Amino acid sequence: MTGIMVSASTGVMNSLLGKLATLMGEEFAKLKNLRNEVKHISDELSSMKDALESLADVDTLDKQTASWRDAVREMSYDIEDIIDDFMCKIGEKSKKTGFVHDTIQRLKTSRARHQIAGQIGDIKKLVRETSERRERYKIDVPKSGNVAVDQRVVALYENASKLVGMEGPTNELVRWLKDEEKNLKIVSVVGFGGLGKTTLANQVYHKLEGEFQCGAFLPVSQKPNMPKLLRSLLTQLGCGQYFHDCELNVLLDQVRENLKNKRYLVIIDDLWDVSAWNIIKCTFPENNLGSRLIVTTRIKTVAGACCFGHHEHILEMKPLSEEDSRKLFFGRIFGSEEACPGQLRDVSVEILKKCGGLPLAIISISSLLASESSNQKERWKHVLNSLGSVSGTNLTLEAMRQILNLSYKNLPHHLKTCFLYLGMFLEDSEIYRHELVSLWVSEGFVSKEHGQNPKQTAISYFNELVNMSLVQPAQIDMHGSVLTCKVHDMLLDLILYKSAEENFITVVDNPEAITGQLQKPRRMLFNLDGATLPRDVNMSQVRSFANWTGSTNIPSLAEFKYLRVFIADFSSCSVDDNRKIDLRGLCKLYQLRHIQIEGCDNCELPMQIRGLQKLETFDIDGSCIPMDIFHLPCLLSLHIFHLPCFLPEGIGKMTCLQRLRWFDTLHTSIDSIKGLGELTNLRLLYLRTGFSEDVDMDVLNSSLGKLCNLDSLNVFSPDSWIPEALTLSPPPPNLTGLSMMRISQVPNWIGDLHNLQSLHITVDKLAKDDVGILAELPALMDLELTFNRALEETIVIYGTTFAILKRFVVYWTVMPQLTFQAGAMPKLQSLSLHLNARGWKQDESATPTGIEHLLALERISVGIGSDTESEQRSAESDIRSTINMHPGHAHIKIDIQCY
Repeated sequence: MTGIMVSASTGVMNSLLGKLATLMGEEFAKLKNLRNEVKHISDELSSMKDALESLADVDTLDKQTASWRDAVREMSYDIEDIIDDFMCKIGEKSKKTGFVHDTIQRLKTSRARHQIAGQIGDIKKLVRETSERRERYKIDVPKSGNVAVDQRVVALYENASKLVGMEGPTNELVRWLKDEEKNLKIVSVVGFGGLGKTTLANQVYHKLEGEFQCGAFLPVSQKPNMPKLLRSLLTQLGCGQYFHDCELNVLLDQVRENLKNKRYLVIIDDLWDVSAWNIIKCTFPENNLGSRLIVTTRIKTVAGACCFGHHEHILEMKPLSEEDSRKLFFGRIFGSEEACPGQLRDVSVEILKKCGGLPLAIISISSLLASESSNQKERWKHVLNSLGSVSGTNLTLEAMRQILNLSYKNLPHHLKTCFLYLGMFLEDSEIYRHELVSLWVSEGFVSKEHGQNPKQTAISYFNELVNMSLVQPAQIDMHGSVLTCKVHDMLLDLILYKSAEENFITVVDNPEAITGQLQKPRRMLFNLDGATLPRDVNMSQVRSFANWTGSTNIPSLAEFKYLRVFIADFSSCSVDDNRKIDLRGLCKLYQLRHIQIEGCDNCELPMQIRGLQKLETFDIDGSCIPMDIFHLPCLLSLHIFHLPCFLPEGIGKMTCLQRLRWFDTLHTSIDSIKGLGELTNLRLLYLRTGFSEDVDMDVLNSSLGKLCNLDSLNVFSPDSWIPEALTLSPPPPNLTGLSMMRISQVPNWIGDLHNLQSLHITVDKLAKDDVGILAELPALMDLELTFNRALEETIVIYGTTFAILKRFVVYWTVMPQLTFQAGAMPKLQSLSLHLNARGWKQDESATPTGIEHLLALERISVGIGSDTESEQRSAESDIRSTINMHPGHAHIKIDIQCY
């Protein structure tokens, strides 16, 4: 956890030790007593931090040890608050005087010495009491024990006749394994825990084992003991020799010797990382006898490593369909769906929604319900409610939680923290990646050591969670990057359960239930609607506050002394002008890193925020922009979702800024347009421009040309076309995404964007030469074209053009004229056509032609608009006939909608 300031397991210990190191620095060298006291505290806390890290790897703690761990973690927050207060007061007074040495001089006064001595004394008392408690109760840090028995072993003994939804995957695996290939073939089965990977592998194993000379089923687990694993393998292979004291290399040699002349089938179940695979794969000799390995894993990168790049040998498990989910659920309880009593139908549907197609979850819940006979409907509703909360205590529900908990337990400490933070979002909400990683950085979950880019590090964390299927991709770009994600209900239940254990996130949705329970909430998801918090809840300890539901009864901002993150959505509120929500106190919360507010029209925002010197993100949808916003040295992201956007003067001072939305040239001075060119760290820019005497296009072009790190540009003109005088010449060298809404024609300078991967444009006309400019863009993978009027000539996509394009979307407000020649767009996977079928019957040339030449096509989406149903039917019939000419049409996913 090097460099990570905050984590669920150690609290803010790393951040705290860094601040104590500052107090021991050279600037405080003359205050020897202070440095000695602080060093003693720091040494003691370092020891405690090591203990916390060790305890985080232990599966089960006794009550006293767990209580001590919690107390140490909470103490770290309390001590950091004391130091932050001290450093803030020192900083404020030093700014007023302007003397660098003023801090030390002030500390030499008797009054200041008394104050700091009192604060250090408070810290020493906290540390001493916590240390004495450990000694008094003889608390020791235990070694990591064995993981609890994995409930998936039940799957190994499930009767094949009871399996549901396995026929298709089983046949697919059998087909892969029974070919004539003589070389050793490795296939991987990948998917989230509980989807039935172990069951599938076991089913295939028993179906094929008679065709092999020997075989074995090898459960690997999270932290495999390799010698023990190899001894188990030798036993299953029938080797009776005693290998108890043998070294790893001897065991490897023995297995290889045993298998070298045999055709073998081995299942490697539940593999967690590539390093374990690098050892295991050495065990299996390549003997050209048609041997086979099946690897099951939850992690896509592991599956890929096992298959040596042969991704066609990876089977990705999917949740059960609704039909199979019902079949499994009702079959285990009643024998069949038809036998289910009518009064249980509705609640059954809701329970199955919670299970999300996970066979293990469905089996656990159905086993529980099948054991109940009295008060069936009430019992089923109770189980449904338990699935949506953290209060389920039944052993079967615990068994299900244990399965889901396996994925969590294996996470490294930093990913556990990031994973738990997903609990700050509402159930079923779609989470934007850029928003989530920004919050992780602001919270201190991401290391900033050794010149690392914290955002890129956070994105890598996000991708790890995706690879482990702990978040579900919702939107994916053409590069395969996940843009938005969702969290499965059952995983959210696990998150909230763990968060409550760790005092990591507190969900406030019932004031009666939390009375007296919230002593020191650290992060708060505020879901109270029409109610207020009890007065005994101490908000001064809260570090993060999220109010997604628009509740106007939020606590007074004066109570949030140490707040780092403030998120609120008041867009759905109905507030009188005289009773707006008062958020002016945000300017006094000096620790704020992240402000995100929707519904600003219902709020009063501060006019000045210069005191928020640590603020990194300012994201609002209102026009009330603080006049001193350009005096924030750490600001990385400025999002103003309001047009027109009136930015105050001084934008050139924000040299750290990486994301700016919007920069409105129509309401900005020439000096500010010049200042835009100073933002050389800018990576994303949303630009509003148009025809105006006040906009000097030469100055704007000059500023845009200086943005050397820009990788995404969105240009919009509200009432007219984007001026042709706008150019990107020379083009930003790193520009990969460009969106231009309302241009008269494709500008020639677009052809110079050699790194452009994504282009979205709304254009008045598209001549043959314009198509040629776009076709020759060497890196273009994603193209969206929108036309607002009829084109004078057919758009022809010639052969060998758009060499690597994968996604092509076209919007027409009139009938299309589009032809693909042989060889065009050779790598196109997705084609979307949105058109108006008005007058379709009178124009035989309306149907796009040459779709059969798009040989890599996997998906076609067509949207047909018209005033008459007959024209829609005619257009749909013609388009389907065209698609059916494609040689692979049977395997193409086709979606045609009429509106």
